[in-house]
Amino acid sequence: MDVTVAIDCMGGDHGTHVTVPAALDHLGRDSESAFILVGDQAQIQAELARRRATPSPRVRIQHASEVITMDEQPAAALRGKKDSSMRVAINLVKKGDAQACISAGNTGALMAISRFVLKTLPGIDRPAIATILPTLKGHTYVLDLGANVDCTAEHLLQFGIMGSELVASVDSKAQPTVGLLNIGAEDIKGNEVVKRAAELLRASDLNFHGNVEGDDIYKGTTDVVVCDGFVGNVALKTSEGLAQMLGTYLREEFNRNALTKLAGLVARPVIKHFKRRVDHRRYNGATLIGLRGVVIKSHGSADVFAFGFAIQRAVEEARTGVLRHIEERMSQIQKSAA
Repeated sequence: MDVTVAIDCMGGDHGTHVTVPAALDHLGRDSESAFILVGDQAQIQAELARRRATPSPRVRIQHASEVITMDEQPAAALRGKKDSSMRVAINLVKKGDAQACISAGNTGALMAISRFVLKTLPGIDRPAIATILPTLKGHTYVLDLGANVDCTAEHLLQFGIMGSELVASVDSKAQPTVGLLNIGAEDIKGNEVVKRAAELLRASDLNFHGNVEGDDIYKGTTDVVVCDGFVGNVALKTSEGLAQMLGTYLREEFNRNALTKLAGLVARPVIKHFKRRVDHRRYNGATLIGLRGVVIKSHGSADVFAFGFAIQRAVEEARTGVLRHIEERMSQIQKSAA
């Protein structure tokens, strides 16, 4: 068992009804992984029983008496719920009992607790939220998506380094290209922070492509897209809204009359394949990157299928040593600057 993952089983909209089955499904595909299911022991055992499973060396239960709600203030959760399933799961990573943890719970609380318990890697000022988005060429990694609303140019450089190492490790891609999200490709575009960040990225040993615009994200122009959390979160939510609108429009048009319904039946194989390609569940699992431990945030409404992808992401990052590679890269940069 080369990777053990601690799962906050109580987080998200569905709790144990999603987290426990997803973990069991993953065990059937990966013989080298194990899970510590964290949360209310009775509820976890009941869900295991429904799946005709029992605790074993690969499936352990760690009881936690408290749950952090989705609307709870991060500071209150950090101070007041030290035995929450989220906190206990993160503590297991801190102690070395697990190599990664996953939660579908409160994002702000997860970031606050993870940062307090695990701390940041040497040379990293702030952790960022990184996720994968589909593109015409496959996928790209975007960070930050909301952890840091205000960033300095140095922070954006660090995001570029972390994103590059993430792609290099998980996707086994040498010298991933890095783009800086801006309002234009020209060097004169953008505010002073972005202009300065471009200078730092260009002077670094990263494979810096230059400025990229919003449409470059889905074109797949670069392997990594760097931005501050304010811009990244707006871009992400806009993309989600657009996808929902297009899906609604498509259903309305095919249901307009008998002829369009017939056309829909003929086009069903194409529509099915299209839905599979853009299925957001396949991209579930955002990385809280820059911490001294692998922490993955699943979407709160994730079903078993989607949560399984978050599990896969956690296992891959732990298995490929992303954090070690980031730490080594930052150490080289600091030595060069000395």
